[in-house]
Amino acid sequence: MTTIEFQNELITLQESLRRFAFKLTENTDNANDLLQSTNLKALTYRNRFKDNTNLKAWTFTIMKNTFINIYRKAIKQNTTFDMSDSQFLMNSKSENYGPDSQYSHNEINIEIERLDNSFRIPFQMHTSGYKYKEIAEKLNLNLGTVKSRIFFSRKKLIRQLSI
Repeated sequence: MTTIEFQNELITLQESLRRFAFKLTENTDNANDLLQSTNLKALTYRNRFKDNTNLKAWTFTIMKNTFINIYRKAIKQNTTFDMSDSQFLMNSKSENYGPDSQYSHNEINIEIERLDNSFRIPFQMHTSGYKYKEIAEKLNLNLGTVKSRIFFSRKKLIRQLSI
């Protein structure tokens, strides 16, 4: 398939892709953004499209995967969409901590100090800004050990502070 034929077929799919994008996003602006991202990826990766295969299925798969990646990124950032006209992104974590938080800084520090040294030290280094790899090197531990100790420290602190 030549580049011109590819582009012409892609143009004929636009209305179907727009409807599918709206079905996924349930918002006209987001659907248009998704459609634009899909078209850009289809044109960028045109050389990966195999001739004599289904272009419609290929572009729909691109759209679906793009939508999933956007959704996962939003979840990872732990953001929610404000449905007002301005559509702000709000970080839901900020609602839980602040000046009117249930626990004071001192209470949290007391619970951190109660952790065993093998858990407390990696946790404090991580909250001070050290990367997992740096902590592993400084404490002469495996990377997985550092990650699990920090994870279990968080879990224990959450459990202790929720009592």
